[in-house]
Amino acid sequence: MNRLTIIGNLTKDPELRTTATGLSVCSFTVAVNRRKTHANQNPDADYFRVTAWRQLGENCAKFLQKGRKAAVIGSVSVSTYTGNDGKTRASLEVLAEEVEFLSSAHDQAKESGLMPDDTPKDGQTGMEIAEPEDLPF
Repeated sequence: MNRLTIIGNLTKDPELRTTATGLSVCSFTVAVNRRKTHANQNPDADYFRVTAWRQLGENCAKFLQKGRKAAVIGSVSVSTYTGNDGKTRASLEVLAEEVEFLSSAHDQAKESGLMPDDTPKDGQTGMEIAEPEDLPF
């Protein structure tokens, strides 16, 4: 059984295309951080090219953006190619069967600056305390 589950962040906005036969196909890359880090450095990451077809691809193009977190489940294939420097490299590609959008709409609004940061400041919770005589029951 060839089934891979990854969770990571998109490295750039998804690209939606349509084939000559009218099928939608969406491509994007997910960076998955490794648990181990080198001393005083950011964690290493693995990069997976993801391809999603038809309605799944259209939804990915609509709801995903660079930096958003997503979980992808699908089959994986490895292809090799020769880079510009003449070295042979390998590329991992996932044919998506399921994609779950893990960044919430609330997180997305904060990222875009459309919503103020609602973190309480100086011990304030933003809630008013009602006096017992003000309660309607």
